[in-house]
Amino acid sequence: MKTVMIVDDSELMRNTVKGTFKNVKIPTNILEAGDGEDAMQLLKNNKVDLILLDWNMPNLSGIDFLRQLRIMDDYKEIPVIMITSEASKLNVVEAIKAGVSAYITKPVNSSILFEKISQFLI
Repeated sequence: MKTVMIVDDSELMRNTVKGTFKNVKIPTNILEAGDGEDAMQLLKNNKVDLILLDWNMPNLSGIDFLRQLRIMDDYKEIPVIMITSEASKLNVVEAIKAGVSAYITKPVNSSILFEKISQFLI
C-alpha cells in the first residue's frame, strides 16, 4: 500500500485532493498535515511515497518544507507535487530549484491532478 501525505492549511483543499484518490486504482493510506511543521512531525514516524504540498501555510511554508525535505537522506528523491495559488514564473522556478517534482496551480483541475498522482504512484 502506498502512503500519500497531503499538506495544506485548508481542510477543504485537503478534502478535495483526497477525493481524487477515489479514482486512483492504487490502495493508498492518506496522511494529512495543516502546515510544514506538522508534516515534518508525521515524517518522523511514517514512510511516505508521495507528498502533495501547498505553498502558503503558517509556521513552515511549503517551499521551506520542500527545501528541508530535500536535505533529508530518506526524502531526497520522494515525489512532491506542489498545489498552490502561486502561479508566477518566479515561484515555479523557485520550486523547481528547491526540488519539486510537479507544479499545479489552484484552482485544481481534477484530471490534471489525477494524471500527476498516477504518474508518481504507478
